[in-house]
Amino acid sequence: MAIRRYFAMTAAEIRESDHLPPGIAWMACHFSPYGTGLSNLPQRLPPDSLLILNDRTPIHGHDPVRIAQQLEERIAALNCRELLLDFQRPGEPETAALVNHLVDALPCPVIVSDQYGDGLDCPVFLPPVPPDIPLSGYLAPWRGREIWLEMALDGETISLTEEGASTTPLLPGELWEEGFQEEFLHCHYRIDVPETEAKFTLWRTREDLEALLTEAEALGVTAAVGLYQELF
Repeated sequence: MAIRRYFAMTAAEIRESDHLPPGIAWMACHFSPYGTGLSNLPQRLPPDSLLILNDRTPIHGHDPVRIAQQLEERIAALNCRELLLDFQRPGEPETAALVNHLVDALPCPVIVSDQYGDGLDCPVFLPPVPPDIPLSGYLAPWRGREIWLEMALDGETISLTEEGASTTPLLPGELWEEGFQEEFLHCHYRIDVPETEAKFTLWRTREDLEALLTEAEALGVTAAVGLYQELF
């Protein structure tokens, strides 16, 4: 089966788009900062879309049963295919309790971020593959689980000095246009050698990302999710 791709869109992007791409993911749903329950649940979506719940607002004090009821109602009304829990605040006991409850309570598949994936029998969502790590090694800790990947045109600079090595993510505007292709890692690179250090800059083009996803599909990755504004 071909790897499924979802493009995460804001409400404004969906509203203003004349031609929606296949595989819509609603990315604006979060815990209410003012009351109980969830904010920004969608009212309309194409069938088989992906609903994403994030934790940009901390969960503190929210009732898992109430949240599950809200999600179940919207998922049924919109005919959503799956729910992605894109939780990026590690070590939150309330969040862990909610994840466990939603995985058990909801009728649709629930995908959880790697921050909360341990010990659960459900798909796990991994951050973008760093360009200096082979894909097979990156996936190895989750062997036996259904895996989803975040797809992004990321890059990084590895600096080597007498003190050691350090890695710095590249900002979107810092991605290079020209460099050498590294087929095994599915990235491009360049090497700069100032007087006191060596810099290895690695980044992914759209072609690199396509090659990465082709290998990911061969390794059994089920789906990939990326930002509409970056990728489509």
